[in-house]
Amino acid sequence: MGASGIRTLSRSLCDILNAVGTSERHGTNIVTLVNFDYRGFDTLGEEYILFAAVIGAVLLMRTHRGEKTSARPGKVSEQPVPLRTDAVALGSRPALGLTLIFGMYVVLHAQLTPGGGFQGGAIIGSATLLLYLGFGYRTWRQVMPTAVLDPVEAFGAGAFVVAGLAAMAAGAPFLTNLLPLGKTGSVISAGEIPLINIAVAIAVSTGFAVLFVEYLEETREPDAGDEE
Repeated sequence: MGASGIRTLSRSLCDILNAVGTSERHGTNIVTLVNFDYRGFDTLGEEYILFAAVIGAVLLMRTHRGEKTSARPGKVSEQPVPLRTDAVALGSRPALGLTLIFGMYVVLHAQLTPGGGFQGGAIIGSATLLLYLGFGYRTWRQVMPTAVLDPVEAFGAGAFVVAGLAAMAAGAPFLTNLLPLGKTGSVISAGEIPLINIAVAIAVSTGFAVLFVEYLEETREPDAGDEE
């Protein structure tokens, strides 16, 4: 099949999904319906690519640094960590709340409007850097301990698999919806899709947070103690 044939087939598939997706799944965002239902197994693989990348980065960095982490700012090659300006700290604090709210909105409305667990999770994970900029390194590390982030990330990644296996245990294909579809256009609609998006958002946001912790720990000597 040539390129033109592939494009024609793709358009035909898109036309079919646009025609039946909303009536079959009670969601208005066809992209989300495809990602978390019609081809949900592929999306599960994509999530675990990110999960594996985070694990690989953590293994490499913690092997070099050790398991011990510090909540105190340090130095790198005698270079002090730049201090935050008052303007940066003041601007980051309200931006943190707004970013978290927007990220949660994107996750919870995935079946209705563009967005989803991946996009919303990335927004929420990025908001953790605003916590760092607004309140400093000590507060940031105390709020986000790796002992909590690691199992929460695993929970989010595992919940996606559990949803798929639950369907198989009930005698249906992987990721077949087992919940009521609800009313089209409502936040509580599209069956399991909103719950799966929440699980994905948990895995993605905590995955980003774990990476941020590891990278910032790499810039610090745990025994050095410059004040903020």
